[in-house]
This record gives sequence, C-alpha cells and structure tokens, in this order.
Amino acid sequence: MRSALISGLFIVFSLITAHAAQSHFDPDQNLWILDNNLVRTTFQLTPEGYFQLRSFANLVTGEKWSGSADAGFVQFEVDGATYDARTQYAVLQEATTAITPSGVRQTIVLQDLNNTAQFTLVLTVYDGQPVIRYGLRYRNLTASTAYVKNVNMLPWSFGTQAGDRFTALRVNQWNVLSNGKSFDTVETELQPDGDAAQVFAGARADQCGWLAVKDTGGRGLFAGWEFDGRSLSAVRHAGSRSSLDFFSAIQKLRHPVAPRDEFTVPSAFLGLFHGDFDEAGFRTQAFTDAVLAKAVPEPKNFPYVGWDSWGYEKRIDEQTLRHNAEIAASLGVDLFTVDLGWSRMIGDWEADPAKFPNGLGTLADYVHSLGMKFGLHFALAEADPNSPVLQQNPDWRSTESSGYFGADSLCLSNEDTRKWIIEQAIRIIDEYHVDWILQDGENMVKECLKATHSHAPDDSNYANAVEGLNAVIAAIQAARPNVLWENCEDGGSMMTFNMVQTYVTSLTNDASGSLDSRHAVYGATYPFPPRYAARYMPQSDGTDRYAANSYRFGGNWVLMNQLTELAKSDLESLGAEIALYKGHRSQTSRAKVFHLEAPGRDKTDAIQSHNEADDSSMAVITRAETAGPDYRLFPRGLDPEARYLVWLESDASFWTFSGEQLMSIGVRVPLPEQFSSEVVHITRQ
Repeated sequence: MRSALISGLFIVFSLITAHAAQSHFDPDQNLWILDNNLVRTTFQLTPEGYFQLRSFANLVTGEKWSGSADAGFVQFEVDGATYDARTQYAVLQEATTAITPSGVRQTIVLQDLNNTAQFTLVLTVYDGQPVIRYGLRYRNLTASTAYVKNVNMLPWSFGTQAGDRFTALRVNQWNVLSNGKSFDTVETELQPDGDAAQVFAGARADQCGWLAVKDTGGRGLFAGWEFDGRSLSAVRHAGSRSSLDFFSAIQKLRHPVAPRDEFTVPSAFLGLFHGDFDEAGFRTQAFTDAVLAKAVPEPKNFPYVGWDSWGYEKRIDEQTLRHNAEIAASLGVDLFTVDLGWSRMIGDWEADPAKFPNGLGTLADYVHSLGMKFGLHFALAEADPNSPVLQQNPDWRSTESSGYFGADSLCLSNEDTRKWIIEQAIRIIDEYHVDWILQDGENMVKECLKATHSHAPDDSNYANAVEGLNAVIAAIQAARPNVLWENCEDGGSMMTFNMVQTYVTSLTNDASGSLDSRHAVYGATYPFPPRYAARYMPQSDGTDRYAANSYRFGGNWVLMNQLTELAKSDLESLGAEIALYKGHRSQTSRAKVFHLEAPGRDKTDAIQSHNEADDSSMAVITRAETAGPDYRLFPRGLDPEARYLVWLESDASFWTFSGEQLMSIGVRVPLPEQFSSEVVHITRQ
C-alpha cells in the first residue's frame, strides 16, 4: 500500500514538473500570474496604483504564502526620492517571453505618477523549479544625475498568523581569522518582534549569500542574491505587523545615474520547499545547477582530481614540476596547476626565466602530453609595488590594500586598469596554453575612494563588483570561452550566487587539513551544489584512508603533496583512493545531500548523498578523536518498502535491508580506531 502510494506520488510529481512555465496577464485587474504547476506567484497593480505581491503558493502541497498588505514590491531610494509601498504607478508596458533554460519571463514596466522614474521588473519561472527569479532596472526620468542610495534585493513580505513560529538557517563562509567557525551552520528561532536573522555576505564578508526559513509545520522559503560585493540581508518576524519580512541591501551604495540612463539591481531568487533544511538546500542546488551555474564541458568527468604546486610554495622550477607531473598523471590526476611563484613577481605576469628557461608554455605542453589539463594561478587584482604596471601607473592602486604576499591591490572598476588586466589574462592564456585559471587574492571586491578613477569614489562596493570583477572576468571568458575558472579568495570567502555563474567550482577552506575540510563541505553543501566545495589536501594530511575520505565528498579534490617525496606504498594507496573518488564523483556532485552528523574534533561525522533517479546512496563516515569502536548510520531518503543492498568499501561483505530497517534501525559501521573512516554504499535491488 505504501509503495503504491509512493509510486503514485512520483507519477503525479513527474506530471507536474513536466508542465511548462507560463504567465498570464489580466488587464482588467492589472493582475499577473506566473506558474509552472509547482509554484504560482501573483502580482497586482491595485486600483490605487500600488504594485504588490499577492501570493506565493506551493501547488504540490497546497501551502500558500500571502503577500503582506502594507508592503510594496519595489523598494528603492535615490537622492531626494523614496519608492516604496506608498508610491503610485502606471503600467507602461508588459510582455512575456519564452527563455532558455526552459521557462517564461514576464517583464513589467512601471512609471511613477510623478514621472521621476521608470522601473522594469523582470520575473522569471523555469520548468521544474519551485523558484521565482527576479530583477529590477531603474531609469532616471529627471533632468539631473540621480544617486542610487538604497535598494532591497529581497523585497518579499508575507502575512503571518498568531502562533506562527519560524526558524532561519544561515551558513558562514571561509574566514582565515574565524577560529574554526568557517562554514558553521547557524539556526535562529525568530521571535515575534525580536531580532532579525542577519546575513553579511559577499567578498570578504561573514556568511554565504543565502538563507532559508521554515515554520513548525515544515512550510519553508529559501532565498539567494546574485551579487559578489558586500550586502546585509535579513529575515524578521514582525509580530506587531503580522508579517515575515525579507530584506537585502547593497552596502555603501551611491551609484550615479545620468538622466535617461539605467541602473540594474542584482538579480535574486526566492523558492519554496516543504520539510527540513536539507530539502531547502536540495531545491536551491537543483535550481542553481539547472539555471545559474557555469556549465562544465564534461560533467561525467567532473569534479576533477587536481594537483597544485603550493606544497612547494614558491620554490618551483620546470624540472621539479615535470617530475611531479609524471607522478600525478600515473595516479590519475586530471588537472595540474602551477600556483603562485611562476611569474617574475605578482602583477608582472611573465614567466620567471630562471625557473622556466624553456618557457612556461613548454611545461604546459608536457602536462598536456601526459593527458592532464594545465592550470595557472592568477591573482588578477594584485600587483607588487615594484612591478612595471605600478611603477608606470601608481594611481591604479585601490584605496584599500589587501596585503596579498606583499602586493598592493588594484582597482578593477577603474577603466584603464580593467583593460590592462583583460589584455594580460588573454595573453597569459594564449602564451602559456592555459586550460584552467585558479583565481586568487585576499578580497576580490576592493574598496576604492579615489576621485581620479572612472568609478564614483563612494560607490566602489557596487562598482568593483559589477563594473570591476564581473566585467573583467566576463570579457576574458568571452574572448577565451574554453578556459575554466576556479573561485578562490584565500579560501571560500566569496560564496555567492553570482559566483556560481562565473566559476565551475570554488575552494571552501584553504588547505587547513582533514577535519576543517569536512567541516567546510558539511556547511557549504546546504546552499551550494557539492561541486562548489573544492578542497585542498596539504602534505601534512598523509595518504591514508582517513585523510583521503576527508576529501571524498564535494568538488575538486586537489592534492598539494610533494609527490616526488612520497614512498611507493603511499603513492599506491593514493592512486587507489583516487580511483574510488573518480568512480563516484559525478553522483556525489549532483545528488541530494543529507547532513547526518556535523564534524567535530571529538565526534564521528557523517554525510550522505542520495541519487533520487536510481534510489542509491553513498555515505562517508569519519571518526576523529572520539571514543567508540563503531557508528550506527541512519540513512535518509530511502523508500521504506524497497529492498537495498548495503556494502562497505573496506569489507567484501554484503547485506540486504528494507528501506524502513535502514532508516529506523540503521546499519553498524565499524570504526575501530581513532582517525578512521568508512564509505557505505546503498543500492536498490
């Protein structure tokens, strides 16, 4: 009976997700309805001229979030004018367009009745995604330059009822000064009229650019904003107003908009889920993979196993790298990356002739001949004070210097600087035969207050993100589209939903060891697909199963070992672990993540990936310093009525259990020693 019910629900859900997204406009009521049979969103321009969200509904569960009656969907401020719930508009035009990925985009152009501004709302729903994505453009209709001071990237407000209780989830991002708090998950109960749950996100900020909130019944919302600069976002339960209010502001914003010109607010998205925060993460990741994420050319062979030269720090040369390349290729490494130290100096992006007498391109050709891709470290926003670029152009420095290995910082939104960096990157890619760019630096969105630059002096957070970093990489990628990019900011300290559109992966924590690596993956895989949780494995970790399994789950697994110094037995062990990783990397990078036990120094941690298509799972269990000879695994997401085959990678034995037995009674996983690990496989029979 239960199995038949599950099968029936699967058929219904399949039919629902197959329904095409659509938008309907009722001109008599100025009412727009966007749906894809998973969600339905309704907006209206009221008879009084107020543009409002009416509702956001989950069509699978029947749950409905009603828009707060006193909240406007346009929340925008320029010098001398505020546009909010009290602003009246007329509709100038509206249009519906079919888009790729498969979906529908609704455009609505509003003009305020004082004829000072036009706002173009862009509302998009996609087939099979319980999400609405939205953006806003402002056109200055006045005769003077207007300065944008404040925008709300999350202008969502929903009505609540007495007795409603909400919990919010946020995830910290990498911070070298965080004392082990990187990628911690933080759950907050939202008390009526109490403190908001705040998210300080963007480059060199505190949290990932995502939050989720659910009520006690499992009805939930998740949100992400597509901006790499610093932003302050929040969700608050306003009991006195009977509302649940979202908010997201760009920090230090003062962007000039000339008469008739436009300003584009970074896009954002809001989605619906029902269940726990693992479900919120899964729905976010599915949307990210389908709509936002930079595509990889060979998804079956990604994430990559990589090798990076930072195990030698800057003590590299052609012969050392050739010897390591030979060993790396024999181990099955896909990507060979030359880290910092290859150039004459930071900002002088010419290969050091003393280290590479035959040229760096010759080394790249040798790496290619071994069957690997060639990657190169590029700290594009930094330059040594003695580099030719700063000797000739001292004003190109940004006001803020990150102090990256003694270098000064460049202002990317300064037009001349931007052009030079783009030219240098294209030359580097061509001259050194580069397949992969490891972008690095302390802070990719610099603060710059210089009036001598082409950006507004008090707008560098927006300008250095959108007109700087984003514009630079977009130009390079347009010129050399086959080169893949990895996000690194001294670790994963720019974990945003704009980042995923530019890079195929992101580092999480920066070579800080096995435990911290697992901790980073555990937290980062709430908001982001696992392929955006790359890990660097330092020489100090060794090559045993505990170390290898600590890097088993997530995005690129990057070795930083001095391979020429490893014993034959260590290389054999490492090669075997790489083969196991490559056998399951495609599944774990795209499956649903269940966060079973968070890592800790005195704990046993567990994380599970579940592939809904074939109803199979893989769980990685790792014992740190905790006592106890075993761990009882309670996998999740299985069909209670089905039979499953279960086996451990270190044991030739097989067992069969029902899904109900596995989820309620569990399976014993032997971990006889401290610092031991096991991988459990579960397949449907």
